[in-house]
Amino acid sequence: MSTRSTRLIAGEAGVLVLACAIAAVDSTAADWQPPELFAVLLALAIVSDLLAIQHRVQRVSGSFLSIVLAMALLGPAPAVAIGVLSVLVDQLRSHNPLPRFVTNLATYAVFPLAGGLLIEAAASALDLQEDDLGFSLLIVAGFVVAHLLNFLCIAGDYVFHNRGSLAHEFRTIYFPVLPSASVSALLCVLVAYVYVHSGFAALSLLVLVLLTFQFLLRELLRSQDRAERLAALQIGVLTSMIETLALRDRMTARHSAAVARYARATAVELGLPGGLQELVHTAGLLHDIGKFAFPDAILLAEQPLTEAQWEVIRRHPADGAAVVRRVEGYGPVADIVLSHHERWDGGGYPRNLAGEEIPLAARLISVADAYDVLTARDSYRRPVPPEVAIAELRRNAGTQFDPEVVEAFARVLASQDLSFRHADDADFEAELEFERRVRDIARHGRTLPA
Repeated sequence: MSTRSTRLIAGEAGVLVLACAIAAVDSTAADWQPPELFAVLLALAIVSDLLAIQHRVQRVSGSFLSIVLAMALLGPAPAVAIGVLSVLVDQLRSHNPLPRFVTNLATYAVFPLAGGLLIEAAASALDLQEDDLGFSLLIVAGFVVAHLLNFLCIAGDYVFHNRGSLAHEFRTIYFPVLPSASVSALLCVLVAYVYVHSGFAALSLLVLVLLTFQFLLRELLRSQDRAERLAALQIGVLTSMIETLALRDRMTARHSAAVARYARATAVELGLPGGLQELVHTAGLLHDIGKFAFPDAILLAEQPLTEAQWEVIRRHPADGAAVVRRVEGYGPVADIVLSHHERWDGGGYPRNLAGEEIPLAARLISVADAYDVLTARDSYRRPVPPEVAIAELRRNAGTQFDPEVVEAFARVLASQDLSFRHADDADFEAELEFERRVRDIARHGRTLPA
């Protein structure tokens, strides 16, 4: 352990001792009355931590709510005691390393003390009783102070050890959880109101409801996490299939990358929403995945194909769509894959769709697909210059292609450098990496260290 870390641990230990000392000096016998309230809030904090689950940026637990209630209904000393005891019990289960354990102890002593002293001082200065409306506002203020201090202590320790940015932690962790924190603050006010106006029995029932709700929420989030991991696995399988196809046929892999990039750029030019732009990119990468089943006699053919072989080729949109559709949530991608060989005049395959019956994303991919086949040096036909390819697309606009998409694509080529190397794998790897980043951002959030 570095000298820097040792000094931080020593400092946090000093803060812990100081916070406990201040709480002890401030404590009075009245703070611990009624003892059964302290016992219920302590039990709620401990059991909530046992049921806690980390989900994305949030640790779902009712212990923070218990501590804030102790700050409001008992006082700073009982709140500090509940905070410290809950960390000690949680350590038996979590086995955090010493630096994190000390950080948690200091944190769960400091924020209950600060929030409790704030509520205590403000209630005394304003002569507020627990059944006054103003006292409810004090609970919210105490919650806000405690929540902010809790974040600053944990995130500050993380930033110190990892030399990160506290501003970044605020943007990525603190601000996203403010909506759920606001609901928790209102819940604290509701529980305090029930206790003050209906007595201990009603509070006990409400605590039971809270624990039951947290248990059900934990199971729901676990189910969502399992579903996300399964989806990630399925996406990984699709990615592996694309890469395997690339090993068999570099032309198809490079072509898929080109189509994905061309189609997405056209979607941007048309001003389509970001989600549709990403959908087009995904479908572009996967549009020829049905070729995975092609025998080498077709995939690597150097001579004209027979009619029977062309029948196999015409099945690749349906075969590819069937594969993609097995991935949960990829139904829209499968629809695009299925339709990317349809024609604007209805003469395409496999369903003879026409005009706007064809999904817009499929129309984008159709134009991008044709352009790349016309211009690529590794295509099965002699390449033509870009201006000749654009002229060919325009000649077939209104019959094979959507005219609006053709013109949008022409504008993209005129204003951007979207050329491809064709001779190496760099374009394919770049587009695949872009796809991974998009999927990772969609699936994951940051988690607050605890």
